[in-house]
Amino acid sequence: MKVRTRFAPSPTGNVHIGNMRAAIYNWLFARHHGGEFLLRVEDTDRERSTQEAIQTLLDAMAWLKLDVDGEPLYQSTRMEIHLEAAELLLSKGLAYKEDKGGLGQGECIIFKMPGTDASFEDGIKGSLSTAAENMQDFVIVRSNGTPVFHLANVLDDIEQGITHVIRGDDHIENTYRHMALYQALGADVPNFAHLPMIINAQGKPYSKRDGDAFVGDFREKGFLGDALFNYLALLGWSPGDDREVMTRDEMVEAFDLARCQSSPAQVDLRKLTWMNGEYMLKLPTEEFIATCFCEIEKGGIEAAPDYAKAVFGLVRERVKTVVDIVPMVAYLFTEEFEYEAKAVRKKLQKDGVREILEQVKSIFQALEIFDEASTDQAIHDFIETSGLGFGAVMAPLRIAISGIQSGPDLFPMLEVLGRERVTGRIDRTLAQFLA
Repeated sequence: MKVRTRFAPSPTGNVHIGNMRAAIYNWLFARHHGGEFLLRVEDTDRERSTQEAIQTLLDAMAWLKLDVDGEPLYQSTRMEIHLEAAELLLSKGLAYKEDKGGLGQGECIIFKMPGTDASFEDGIKGSLSTAAENMQDFVIVRSNGTPVFHLANVLDDIEQGITHVIRGDDHIENTYRHMALYQALGADVPNFAHLPMIINAQGKPYSKRDGDAFVGDFREKGFLGDALFNYLALLGWSPGDDREVMTRDEMVEAFDLARCQSSPAQVDLRKLTWMNGEYMLKLPTEEFIATCFCEIEKGGIEAAPDYAKAVFGLVRERVKTVVDIVPMVAYLFTEEFEYEAKAVRKKLQKDGVREILEQVKSIFQALEIFDEASTDQAIHDFIETSGLGFGAVMAPLRIAISGIQSGPDLFPMLEVLGRERVTGRIDRTLAQFLA
């Protein structure tokens, strides 16, 4: 049997990370078994499933590099087939018509449940069962003549030859209904596996109220598609060891439904941010530089290419997300940067700081070569001979040339800025705060 899985979203504009995690698990399972991963767009809601919404879905999948086998199947093209199947069930006495609710709005077609207990072996949750009295007959065609999800979903899975259905555990009750439909239609029942919910810190379903919940949100916030893929893959599944940052091939090789947890998975955005930073570090240098140029251009920053590249090198190991780039480097591209008020108050406006900065400026002006090594040695010599503490010199110097208390390593930054900029920034600081 060739494994065939599918992702069957109803595109309505935004793609929730829970839906995309299901897509990732279907993709990993299919690739692990050398099978096929198919896309079915359940676009029967014509008001919400606009072309724009469908494109948002396709863009999200492309960004996460979720490649599909074959062309997408659009459910809206199969309505006639769905209705023919409903008529077939009617003719076999497996469905009946009824004015649902007795409101005179027309007759629905209702599937007749077999009236027996049902059970199946879930690929994640193990043996599941329900009693016959828990399964009521249900509508498969509305009174307006449109097929309901249950019928369309099952028929399209049959059409696509789906062997494994991996979806959220909010569908477990639907699975009992769908099994009965498969049997009534004379089709093989696929294997089912139900993923636990994604939850917030309070144990409730993770939603927009908890922060970023849609794939597009994470892209806009500067996360990389590969990092989000990796994080979502591990949100409820483990490779069986302590690996966290994994290549796509490593995840494919290790993926096993038996290692998926059956309890809800809690979102941890701090861990995602850490993981994204690891992926930023793995970017080829050329790609990182191109990303930085794109970001500063969007931020309205113009700079000589060689100088900009040197600046980007300073923050390479500090960047966690793409949107970190401009805030981290903006002050290195202008002499009109702002000073952090708290830093000025605590570290600059103190007795003796003016004299320290004036001496540092003189030391820098006297250096034959102004680079990382020479400034490092000169400042350490000054600290040793003056008897001043390390922080007493380094903190005001950093604030004088950057306006903030933290940032990239100081001495490489001095070299990139150059002697003229550094001494000019010290002068500005002296005039503005220590006159």
